[in-house]
Amino acid sequence: MEQQTLYPNLILDALKQVRYPGNGKNIVELGMVEDDMRIDGRKVSFSIIFDKPTDPFMRSVIKNAETAILTFVASDVEIKGNITAKSRKPAAEKAVAERPLKGVKNIIGVSSGKGGVGKSTVAANLAVALSRLGYRVGVLDADVFGPSMPKMFGLEEAQLYMHEVNGKDMIIPAEAYGVKVLSIGFMVDRNKPVLWRGSMASNALNQLITQADWGELDYFVIDMPPGTSDIHLTLVQTLGITGVVVVSTPQEVALADARKGIAMFTDPKVNVPVLGLVENMAWFTPLLHPDEKYYLFGKEGAKRLAEELGVELLGQIPLVEDIGVKADAGSPIALGDSQEGHAFLSLAGKVNEAVNRRNEDLPPTLKVEVTK
Repeated sequence: MEQQTLYPNLILDALKQVRYPGNGKNIVELGMVEDDMRIDGRKVSFSIIFDKPTDPFMRSVIKNAETAILTFVASDVEIKGNITAKSRKPAAEKAVAERPLKGVKNIIGVSSGKGGVGKSTVAANLAVALSRLGYRVGVLDADVFGPSMPKMFGLEEAQLYMHEVNGKDMIIPAEAYGVKVLSIGFMVDRNKPVLWRGSMASNALNQLITQADWGELDYFVIDMPPGTSDIHLTLVQTLGITGVVVVSTPQEVALADARKGIAMFTDPKVNVPVLGLVENMAWFTPLLHPDEKYYLFGKEGAKRLAEELGVELLGQIPLVEDIGVKADAGSPIALGDSQEGHAFLSLAGKVNEAVNRRNEDLPPTLKVEVTK
C-alpha cells in the first residue's frame, strides 16, 4: 500500500484535535503550534508554544499531540521526542522571525514536473527580463542537486563574501546583469555530485534564504528542483510564495508531470497559487530560417493543458539554438533584442500582470505594490 505523503497542513489538521486543558480550545486555534515544522520523509518535528515554561499541562499536551498525529495522519510517522516545548516570544520578536525576506515584495517559484524541459533556462531569462523591465530582482537556485544558475549568469568563478548587518554576518549574493544570485553551486565542487540527504539539502537552502542579505527586491525568483520533493515543502513552509510558474514542453510525457506539479501546488495542504504555464520548446526554428516552425514535441500541448486546468498560458518559447548557446556562455538571451529575447520580455510582462491581479484579490492589509 502506498504511503500517504506528509504535508504541514495534514499535521496541523490532526493537531486541531488536541485541546488545551486550560480553556478547551484546540492548540492550533490558540496559536500554540510554532511555524518551525520540519518534515523529512516519515519524520516530523515542530515546537509547541506555552505562555510559561512551568505550564502544568505541558507534558499532557505534547503527549496528546503525538497521539493525534499517529491516529489521524499515519501510525508510522516518527514523532516521539521530536516535539519541543517553547515559551511564547514577545509579539514583535515573533513577527521578525516569521518573515525571513522582509524586503522582498513578491516571491515567484519556477517549477517543472520533470527535468529536461528548460526550467532553469526559463527562470534565468525571466529574472533578466524582469530586471530589464526596471524591477529589482534576485534569483535563488533551489535546484540543490543540479545547480545551473552560476553558469547561466557567468558566475562560475564568483567568490561569496559576508558582511555584518544589524550585528549578524550575512552572505552577500553574487550579481550579474542587475540580478542578485545565490546558489548551492557557489559552495560545492561543480565537478562532483552533491551527495546529501533531503534534510541536509533543505537546511542548506534555508541558510541561503535566511542568512543572505537580499536587500530590497520587487521579485525573488526561485529556480525549484524538478518534480515534487521535500525541498518544495521547505520553500512553502519557509516563505510566503506569491505564486508559481510551471514550465513544460508540448510533449505528452512532460505534460503529465506538469499536471502533477500543478496538482501539488493547488492541493489545499500546500495552497500556492499557479500564476500560469510556460510552453518551452514550443517549436523548432532553424537559425538561418527564423520564420519557419517545426513542432518536434507536438503542437500546443501546454496550451491545451492550460485551458483544461483553467490556468493562464503565460508564453510559448521556441527551441532555438541561440537560447542554449547563450545560456552556456553565461549571457541569457533575454539580454538581447532578438525575437527570442522579446519572447522572454513578454513572459516577464505576463508574470507581472498575473502577480498584480493576484495582489488585487488580496485583502487590503495584505496587498503589496510592485514599483519600478
